[in-house]
Amino acid sequence: MRARAGCAQPSERAIQPESPAPAQNQLESIEVKSAVETVEPTKVKLTVEVTYDELKPSIEHAYKHIAEQVTVPGFRKGKIPPRIIDQRVGRPAVIEHAVNEGLSGFYAEAVRENKLRPLGQPEVEVTKVPGLVAGEDQGELHFTAEVEVRPEITVPELDGIAITVDDLEVSDEDVQGRLDALRERFGTLVGVDRPAVEGDFVVLDLVATIDGEQVDSVSGVSYQIGAGNMLEGLDEALTGLSGGESTTFETALAGGEHAGETAQVTISASTVKERQLPEADDDFAQLASEFDTLDELTADLREQAGRIKASNQAVQARDLLLEQLLAGTEIPVPSGVVEAEVHRHLEGEGRLEDDEHRAEVGEQATTALRNQILLDTLAEQLEIKISQQELLDYLVSASRQYGMDPNTFIQTVDQQGQIPAMVAEVARSKALAVALRHVAVTDGAGQAVDLSEFIGSDEEDAAEEAAEQESTPVAGSDAATAIPAV
Repeated sequence: MRARAGCAQPSERAIQPESPAPAQNQLESIEVKSAVETVEPTKVKLTVEVTYDELKPSIEHAYKHIAEQVTVPGFRKGKIPPRIIDQRVGRPAVIEHAVNEGLSGFYAEAVRENKLRPLGQPEVEVTKVPGLVAGEDQGELHFTAEVEVRPEITVPELDGIAITVDDLEVSDEDVQGRLDALRERFGTLVGVDRPAVEGDFVVLDLVATIDGEQVDSVSGVSYQIGAGNMLEGLDEALTGLSGGESTTFETALAGGEHAGETAQVTISASTVKERQLPEADDDFAQLASEFDTLDELTADLREQAGRIKASNQAVQARDLLLEQLLAGTEIPVPSGVVEAEVHRHLEGEGRLEDDEHRAEVGEQATTALRNQILLDTLAEQLEIKISQQELLDYLVSASRQYGMDPNTFIQTVDQQGQIPAMVAEVARSKALAVALRHVAVTDGAGQAVDLSEFIGSDEEDAAEEAAEQESTPVAGSDAATAIPAV
């Protein structure tokens, strides 16, 4: 959770704006007259007026495009005069083409001009179009657009927030747990002639039946009692079973065409094995690490446990800060954005008719959107800037999460126009880290907790920004060259 945004962990899909504004250079030549009316705390209505001169480039392009699509005897494709197109196709079709082409740009300019932050697709209604009569070069394009936007919220003052995290104390039990986990990696499985207990490995055969008909079976599977990753009730059924013994229990199947249905499951244990661990001594230290003695290995494990607990403190502080900010902020949620996200999610799962799951997904989407609105506002207030390296680190980390080559992943998200969404996600994580620099963080004993290793400092950010401004990426340098300037 370091302030360097590249250290932010890739999150599940956030609710992203569906209609990001185009680049500024696409809007430089567009001027529209617009007015905005607040319909709801999270919805506005834009009224936009476009002069004929502003629409004219789109009309000219419409004539050119139509000329390339239609065939008129005596004229080559692409060389048909506008007056002939008006006669053959009709002026209204030309205007409709021009309006459809130019509408998104006029809408985007009105959004930029009014400093709106859309969170969804607009509902557009064209109320006036120019020159439907052939040869009539006059009139204006008028349209309205209702769109849900990010609401204006007031975030609590950071200087007044105090957070208490767990003490940074490494116990002997913490060290022993890490040592035992290391010993398990070098353990061996040995067959035993006794009833199985938790932690044992059982080689088993399994047959599932419904109403006397076999619906599934597996053979020779090794399963560790307590893993809980097969069937509910399997751990209890295996406990106390010796090699060569069988038992039957009832449970709901976890997968396949009968998933969720109750079945009778018969399990037969062929072998019971226990994991025997190597002795914790100097020989084991030399086998399992770069250290010569067990004392050296134990000291290193203690340091590892301390680093993990310090990292956990930072994570806990982040979560507690977000919790306090949410509790102290009134955040109206755009219902239409939530409904669209719920529909997308359920449609992808093929569960549009599942009302119970709909309610669950709706609650999750609402929570995600509240967090996003808060963190986006916080990022603006703190004037968060994302460096090229921070974005690259995040994208590389995300590519690993999806099991993709980093260059392929970056090119894919760039082609899909998702780089701005990635930048926003990194900015949210960094905003929370930077905000932690402004709050009082103490442990249970009231001692101040230093989180600078994880959240960085303003001085580090300034130095990193200065270094990036001085450096120039080397052409053709793999993933770095695939990322547009941030």
